[in-house]
Amino acid sequence: MGKILIVDDDKDMRQLLSDILKSEGYEVRTAESGKKALKEIEVIRPEIVLLDIRLPDMNGIEVLKEIKKFDESIIVIMLSAYGDIQNAVDAMKLGAFDYFTKPFLNEEIILDIKKALQTRHLKIEVTNLRKKLESKGNHEIFIGESVQVKQILIQIKTIAPHNMTVTIQGGSGTGKELVARLIHRNSVRNNGSFIAVDCGTLPENLVESELFGYEKGAFTGAVTKKEGKFELANKGTIFLDEITNLPFTTQAKLLRIIQERKIQRLGSTKETSIDIRIITATNKVLAEEVKKGNFREDLYHRINEFNITIPSLRERKEDIPILAKYFIEEANLEFKKNAEWISGEAMKSLLNYSLPGNVRELRNIIRKAVLLSDSNYIKEIDLNWEIIPNLEKFDFLSDMNKGISLRAITKKVTKEIEKNIISKVLIEAKNNKGMTAKILKIDRMTLYSKIKSLGL
Repeated sequence: MGKILIVDDDKDMRQLLSDILKSEGYEVRTAESGKKALKEIEVIRPEIVLLDIRLPDMNGIEVLKEIKKFDESIIVIMLSAYGDIQNAVDAMKLGAFDYFTKPFLNEEIILDIKKALQTRHLKIEVTNLRKKLESKGNHEIFIGESVQVKQILIQIKTIAPHNMTVTIQGGSGTGKELVARLIHRNSVRNNGSFIAVDCGTLPENLVESELFGYEKGAFTGAVTKKEGKFELANKGTIFLDEITNLPFTTQAKLLRIIQERKIQRLGSTKETSIDIRIITATNKVLAEEVKKGNFREDLYHRINEFNITIPSLRERKEDIPILAKYFIEEANLEFKKNAEWISGEAMKSLLNYSLPGNVRELRNIIRKAVLLSDSNYIKEIDLNWEIIPNLEKFDFLSDMNKGISLRAITKKVTKEIEKNIISKVLIEAKNNKGMTAKILKIDRMTLYSKIKSLGL
């Protein structure tokens, strides 16, 4: 559990908070003045400081400034017996995590501390991700904490040292080329070339000349000889993406190349030996394409020596937050921004969205949000228009035979509007419940009830 420093000149308040937090398993120290607090911070380096605004020797705002100078990562939660909105605003501007007016509910402060620790840990992870980004190209990192991603990394580690042909299956944007590059980089061929070919973009009349090369005069326009992709990949790896798009005639030639490891340029009578590893990928189920007659069965068995299937992002939604963090840092470097994280509501939207474009689409959404963000905190509005299709959000017509209740629809829409308003005010108030309740002109208990019922 985390280290917490309580700074308050009221002995009873220090004891009360100390007892509450120790019962939750936290390591707690206390200080009755600003100067003593700063000395304690140097010694124990707490993760969280609960800081009273009014202290006998220093103003809490001044102590906050000194804490942030010493260590920006320390989370500070301000406490006050007075509902001073200006103090709260000043504290937030200086980096305070939250602001509580005494008296407060025990459950409320405990929940806020848990959120604060999560925020601190997220910032540490973001810092680590930034270091990775600065030391490596983004194509080198396959990110995720899900069981599926861990299994794929094990498969990559297992197959990379061996020269077997690998087929990677997965939807558009799932990272098939990234997996292929990881296999290449962890193989004995990592000093050789990695040549990627998108078979879906090759014009049918140019497929073979692109893959196998040609001699001068082989056809009209062939004014010089040209090496094909297979020759360029010699001693390295060739990656054939969307292989099911290859014409049947080319599939037959590819089968022969895999068997004999020889290619013949168009217009040539000589064969050239090549030493390559072949990795293929498709967004279709190969076995089904064979049954449909769209893909040669003999070629299927040749390329399918080892199979890696990448699940869609909606099948591993627990990876969305860590991917979002990575893409925020990537965009920060690209756009010279300093975005730290996104709002809880925006993250809920991401988790509820089907992300048909998978990781690629998520990256585009995050990059655009960072670019448009005017602060270090990406609000829901930066993502909402991009990621919440109306039909996904309100699917009232999915079961026509049961009838449609206009009252139920109205109630649901009203609930969504109320949820959005409260969410936006919480974001503006930096999750300060007291300030949010004042802005909305409702009491705290009503706010807590609505937050619970609306799932915020």
